[in-house]
Amino acid sequence: MAFCNKNVPSSSSSSSSSNHFPMLGLLSLLLLHPTTTSSPFASAIRVVTIQKPTSDDIPSFWEAPAFRNGDSCSSRNIDKIQIVMPVDANYIRGTMAAVLSILQHSTCPENASFHFLSIHLEPEIISLINSTFPYLNYKIYHFHPNRVRGMISKSIRQALDQPLNYARIYLSDILPTDVHRVIYLDSDIIVVDDIAKLWRVDLEDKILAAPEYCHANFTTYFTDTFWSDVNLANTFEGRRPCYFNTGVMVMDLDGWRKGGYTQKIEEWMVIQKHKRIYQLGSLPPVLLVFAGNIKAVDHRWNQHGLGGDNFEGKCRGLHPGPISLLHWSGKGKPWLRLDARKPCTIDHLWAPYDLYRSSRVALEE
Repeated sequence: MAFCNKNVPSSSSSSSSSNHFPMLGLLSLLLLHPTTTSSPFASAIRVVTIQKPTSDDIPSFWEAPAFRNGDSCSSRNIDKIQIVMPVDANYIRGTMAAVLSILQHSTCPENASFHFLSIHLEPEIISLINSTFPYLNYKIYHFHPNRVRGMISKSIRQALDQPLNYARIYLSDILPTDVHRVIYLDSDIIVVDDIAKLWRVDLEDKILAAPEYCHANFTTYFTDTFWSDVNLANTFEGRRPCYFNTGVMVMDLDGWRKGGYTQKIEEWMVIQKHKRIYQLGSLPPVLLVFAGNIKAVDHRWNQHGLGGDNFEGKCRGLHPGPISLLHWSGKGKPWLRLDARKPCTIDHLWAPYDLYRSSRVALEE
């Protein structure tokens, strides 16, 4: 698959920044007083078809501080943390906040190497990344939508049907073969811990690592058509399948390539076109291949569902327990709710990382 790389040279001229945003107090407040009320704005959020943006659609951002490694950090390539994220005009604000949070909380921020996936490769977005993070080590790759467009089935929410949502399935083809292992992250996340802790998880003999949620009703992720077909239902025979969210994954790309897992997932997407065996976009075919056969990671690394459900995006509180990563999966996105001045309580944890130029005024009011 053709891709476009852009290396951003590092610089040692700026001083490091070690100021941390005041997360502890906010987290304590939300853990003690979780909100379960719905936001009036949630039902008004509308997802539109993603089209190639004009220059007027591209927002502007404040330049982020330069984050530097301490003396104890290694500069060897083998110690680089490879992070993959999608980027487009619709979610660029989330991506910028996510990158800032990762750097802000990393012990060795210069060891983070970012790989951005894009449909359009807009020069404006490349320029935006350069101006917002002048010292960021990154490459940007083209993901051609024709790779999946003939296999995408309509799901319960239009945003789930966008080709870029499927790019995670093709990382072994998109990224160069010298990238052996990656952390894949969605754009609607905030990291409040050192990402190196997630990077160091021992995959053992597994291809994927992610938090598992075995208390969830796994049968709801597939239709009655699937479960009533004996041959299809036997897919999970010999496994104890549990739900996991594909927005946060550690992936062994070498093992993925050797196992031909892209083709295995595509085979399920073809079946879906004919039999309608699931409703949720790119997640179910990954579950069909991997559920019950991944390395389980502590739940702290994906406090997901903060965007509410896929229909109304109602406000949700935090789940009990420690938190390393917050994930606004679901319909509601924090930047949309904040802009409408009708945020959920949880959205105030995202706001300190928002580099959008007009957002500082709103925060100060």
